[in-house]
Amino acid sequence: MPILTVKSVGTRIFACVNVGFFPGLTGAVCSTLTGGTAPAVTDIPQIYGFVRIGPQMSGILVATDLECESKNFVRRMQTVRTIAQLRLALKKLRESADPIGLVPTMGALHDGHLSLVRTCQHECPATVVTIFVNPAQFGPGEDLTRYPRSIEADVQKLADLKVDVAFLPAEDEIYPAGFSTYVEPPQVSKGLEGEFRDTHFRGVATVVLKLFNLTGTRRAYFGQKDYQQALVIRHMVRDLDLPVEICICPIVRDTDGLALSSRNIYLSDLQRQAALALIRTLRQTEQSIRQGENDGRALMAQMNRSLIAGGVTAVDYAVVADTETLVIQETVRFPLVMLIAAHVDQTRLIDNMILQD
Repeated sequence: MPILTVKSVGTRIFACVNVGFFPGLTGAVCSTLTGGTAPAVTDIPQIYGFVRIGPQMSGILVATDLECESKNFVRRMQTVRTIAQLRLALKKLRESADPIGLVPTMGALHDGHLSLVRTCQHECPATVVTIFVNPAQFGPGEDLTRYPRSIEADVQKLADLKVDVAFLPAEDEIYPAGFSTYVEPPQVSKGLEGEFRDTHFRGVATVVLKLFNLTGTRRAYFGQKDYQQALVIRHMVRDLDLPVEICICPIVRDTDGLALSSRNIYLSDLQRQAALALIRTLRQTEQSIRQGENDGRALMAQMNRSLIAGGVTAVDYAVVADTETLVIQETVRFPLVMLIAAHVDQTRLIDNMILQD
């Protein structure tokens, strides 16, 4: 039988779910789980001793600022905006749930992001999601000012998933006046995205390292769609001996095959059709490899032709590479990764596919 041991007095109760009125819980509110939302907040003047949830009184007591010995209670999502607030929230969270998993995002959340959150929740006792459009990873002429932002909708999505903490810092919270320390990214950052966005991974590595330090996470979740980014972070963790496991989760695609991306919102219906050239090219190249083509240069030339024929405006790269080093493969060897970065008018899109033997 779960026991909630209350250690604080004069706290505030959000909901008493199906537990009725306990002695000492003057004015407590009752609600069923069916409704899905908690009733209005009620101030409780005193809390006494133990709350036992037995056969006659089944349910969950939900409270704020309540230190408990039991893990059999529901936590309301905390939305914090400063480092001080984050540290306080995590200190309290660790008393009942540790280790904490981290999902760093730039917001404009879609089902790809939410799949990372669900995986983190499945594997970790507590989940922190960060939303921060990181200016340090945008170069001159890129889309920093018009990058999609939907904070209210994002927070609601995270609350619906019952995330423990959402961290939404302002730029000067992460990069205060006088900030001048940056991470030199590992070798795997140098080609591909690194060639076309020369300061991008410097900004990524710096902000991710800061988030690791701020949250004290032991597991962090990233999407395979940003394959090179995930490798950069994994190599940084290895090289700097950080006690963080990097979990790379599969690409989530729309029903037409387009990889989910916050930037897809830029695409018109006609441009979206052109964007589908990326997944078609990856699938065609996979078929060629499975049928015995092992000339890497020939395959990459085929990828470029397919993308242009499919309607993309320009191709930054379309390569067959080693899955760990991203060295271009002259001769196909498994495992391998095919990576594409291409433009559809003003929108730059990336996609990839991993092939095992």
